[in-house]
Amino acid sequence: MITWYTIFSFSIISAALLIALLGIWLTAIIPLIDRWSKRFFFAYFTALMACSLVSLVDLIIYQYIGIGTWRIFAFLEVLLLSVPIPMLTAYLLHSCKKDIKKNTVFRVANGCWMMFFLLLVSTLFTDHIYYITPNGQFQRGAWYPLLIVPLSVILILNLVCLLRWRRLLSRKYYHGFLNAIIPITAVLIVHLFVDVTALIDISTVLSAISMFGLIISEQIEQNFRQQQEIARQRASVNVLQMRPHFIYNTLMSIYYLIVQDTEKAQKITLDFSTYLRKNFTALAKEDAIPFTEELEHAKAYLAVEQTRFEDELFVEFDTPHTFFRIPPLTLQPIVENAVKHGLDPELNPLYVTIKTRQTNDGSVITVEDTGPGFKDGDNNEPHIALANIQERLRMICGGTLTISPRENGGTIVKVFVPK
Repeated sequence: MITWYTIFSFSIISAALLIALLGIWLTAIIPLIDRWSKRFFFAYFTALMACSLVSLVDLIIYQYIGIGTWRIFAFLEVLLLSVPIPMLTAYLLHSCKKDIKKNTVFRVANGCWMMFFLLLVSTLFTDHIYYITPNGQFQRGAWYPLLIVPLSVILILNLVCLLRWRRLLSRKYYHGFLNAIIPITAVLIVHLFVDVTALIDISTVLSAISMFGLIISEQIEQNFRQQQEIARQRASVNVLQMRPHFIYNTLMSIYYLIVQDTEKAQKITLDFSTYLRKNFTALAKEDAIPFTEELEHAKAYLAVEQTRFEDELFVEFDTPHTFFRIPPLTLQPIVENAVKHGLDPELNPLYVTIKTRQTNDGSVITVEDTGPGFKDGDNNEPHIALANIQERLRMICGGTLTISPRENGGTIVKVFVPK
């Protein structure tokens, strides 16, 4: 006869088995987990799966074959259910950067678990701790609390160490361990006096999935932050590299202008120093800056180039909207890219237009040039430079960068910065 308790037991065991299989599968496929954690969770969920399978087989035999609980099944269930408890100690020590092999806490936890194991083995030969009735029912013996005490000591030790070392853990790790330790500890203490075996199963399942979810979330965030930092550094290196020949040609222009036109030499020297100062300042900045600063940087660069190519480069600014922020070195490299690949003494003069507009969703910057546009022979260099800017826009402010050809020749680059 199937009772509500049988249905409840089947549900708990099935849920534990499903979670264990899901945990093993996620541990195997997620590449973001470090090797030690991967081995830990694989062993942790394997033990949970083995315990669930033993419980399921025992329940099926009892329900459908009519044979009561076998002593060996009871032994295996209790043994496998206890395995994750000392494993938590090892993972806590590992997360706190402690030497597991030499740590006293781990030795005490191992000693307690060995005491539990010896007591459990004795249940195969004596009925003092627990026994199986003739009709196959599990019954607690007079010494049953002795079997629970070592496991409770391990969990309490884990909780004390967690509270003591909480500053060594991130917030998610700390809460993950709390969720894993407190429910089982509370249930085992109650189990010393009252039989709450079903609650032990539930608390073990909930603890496993809670800790696994929080720690996986933390590791994914850590990996994401690392990838962001790597991408930021890579983009910064690529964007901040000033062209050596631009610096050399500018200095040579200043050298000749000192003799030919002192006033113009002073102007280009001032503009060039502003350009260099803005470049060096950008090295120390990671967050978005006011657009006016980036506009000043771009104007300084264009002023230098206009002095060098006064009859070949013309610039128009249409920037009524400036009250927004963008990542450092966004506009200036776009403008530099347009001049570098659009200016050709053998072609018509290059016209560069810089516009800003405010929309309902954010701000739009448009850089338009009349150059030849991107050609197959560019070796993707312009695309790489703009791709680096696009990556920084996405990381810092969630912005976008689009490139399109201009109707009468040239290129249009649009930057969108959300509010």
